[in-house]
Amino acid sequence: MARGLTKSYKGRQVVAGVSIGLRAGEAVGLLGPNGAGKTTCFYMVTGLVPVDAGSIEIDGFDVTRMPMYRRARLGIGYLPQDVELFAGSVAQNICRYDPDATSDTIIKAAKEAGVHDMIIKMREGYDTQIGEQGTALSAGQAQRVALARALYGDPFLIVLDEPNSNLDTEGDEALTRAVRASRERGAIVVVVAHRPIGIEAVDMLLVLKDGRMQAFGPKETVLGQVLQPRVAPPSPIKIVSEGGVAKS
Repeated sequence: MARGLTKSYKGRQVVAGVSIGLRAGEAVGLLGPNGAGKTTCFYMVTGLVPVDAGSIEIDGFDVTRMPMYRRARLGIGYLPQDVELFAGSVAQNICRYDPDATSDTIIKAAKEAGVHDMIIKMREGYDTQIGEQGTALSAGQAQRVALARALYGDPFLIVLDEPNSNLDTEGDEALTRAVRASRERGAIVVVVAHRPIGIEAVDMLLVLKDGRMQAFGPKETVLGQVLQPRVAPPSPIKIVSEGGVAKS
């Protein structure tokens, strides 16, 4: 999927030679501290910024130099950390004003995101106007509607940046179900997180530090590596003789 991804800003390298491979139906959690290069990695994957070196293959096609409109046709769903919604109805936001959208496809995305029941309880259901930037919704509601938008149209690649930052327990559970359902239909899912929270439904982990890969592999194996407590070496045993002299 990604080979040797490298990116620099103003002469400073922020991502260096990141390479991972994922198959249909797999999901990877992208972990690392602030400044590790996580955001730049998924920006390159989604095409929001160009790569300096390396390649990204989706379904056998190198998309690194594809125009955004062509890359979008391959099927990429994206949920940013800072959710931006449009002035319009809930339905229009889910389908991104797609002129070919139908009620069935919009509701399908909402159900996959676990937000359908929440929407139908609103005053006008899917026709509820949410205001500029979704000001009529709480932060959690906005994030869940944005998740439905990311799932709209059954995209092949789904990138979720801190998708549970504003979610309560119910929202967390809906997110986990959504990731699992997407994997079951063969989608590849990338979940970006600062901590190993919200990655219950992924099976692979990539850990970045200072723009470089620290670990990549099955989730349990990588978690065992990065979370394993460091055990201090035992202190020398001192034996005190009858004369009061300490010996090691």
